[in-house]
Amino acid sequence: MDDFIVIGGGIAGVSAGARLSHLGRVTLIEAEDALAYHASGRSAALFEESYGAPSVIELNRASRTYHETANGGVLSPRGFMMVAGKGQEGALADDMTNMNLTPLSASEAIAMVPILNTNALIGAGYHEDAWDIDTDRLIQNFAREIRANGQIITGATAQKITRNPDGWQVTTAKGSFTAKKLVNAAGAWADQVATLAGITPIGIQPYRRSMARIPAPGGVDVSRWPLFMGAGESWYAKPDAGALIVSPADADPVDPHDAWADDMVLAEGLARYEAMVTEPVTRLTANWAGLRSFSPDRSLVIGPAPTDPDFLWCAGQGGYGFQTSPAASQLLADIVAGTQLGLDTETVASLSPARFD
Repeated sequence: MDDFIVIGGGIAGVSAGARLSHLGRVTLIEAEDALAYHASGRSAALFEESYGAPSVIELNRASRTYHETANGGVLSPRGFMMVAGKGQEGALADDMTNMNLTPLSASEAIAMVPILNTNALIGAGYHEDAWDIDTDRLIQNFAREIRANGQIITGATAQKITRNPDGWQVTTAKGSFTAKKLVNAAGAWADQVATLAGITPIGIQPYRRSMARIPAPGGVDVSRWPLFMGAGESWYAKPDAGALIVSPADADPVDPHDAWADDMVLAEGLARYEAMVTEPVTRLTANWAGLRSFSPDRSLVIGPAPTDPDFLWCAGQGGYGFQTSPAASQLLADIVAGTQLGLDTETVASLSPARFD
């Protein structure tokens, strides 16, 4: 019998499994044939410390050193710009305050992103403290830790979960696995896993987020451009491998599934982007969607279920899974080990599954 079974091979599961592997043997099971297939494989991959709810920001801050230094670090400079058009003055003012942005003149903004439309731009803000995350490297670093004291089984959907007197049994097409504790890191499927285990669901809701890749506007080098976003998160664009990825920043509630972009939603988002730039979108080279899964209060859910301390939640990452993963996974391990927690009491309580009891 193992010490831990982790269900879910996205960033939540591999980070939790890595931390817990220092406390006992871990088996991680993932329904797909590869790790990070769903939301984690479709992320915009940005570390932005001031992005998210208060509890998320605390996790971001506590994750920073790990991102910067562990295994050589996974961050590279990107920068963040907020831009606004007519009618978005209020949203821009809120964003400037909430995200600690420095006002930019039109000429300063255009010097950073030359395709911005001076006739549309009514204001902009910027800070350089935003970073690309090497998501594949981060996933593989955590996976290597798991394999040092455990195993990763892919293509293994949890078909049945049984609570036994001494722990849990998870039955899959690749066999049955037993452990003392069960970690629910199943992303959009977290409530389904809880139900399968006889644990009351929390109300984890997946929301679709669509993305399109377009050629670099005008064929220019976009590698040094910041991520730039419409005020109120109405759309965003980010350099990616010599091209731009543009998202309508949609958040439509959906059932858990292998997501794809909605053509109309994507077109509407691209139109909002085009309204702020001088280069029209003439073709897409790819499009996709991921599911950002939130708890009812938009904070992560980290810790034991109130009705069974051997059932551990690591869910509700929303759009913050990668940037919060070092601190969120360490919090889970500290709770299991009974060691001193690295976060303040209020933040820990705001993340605990007990808040929904």
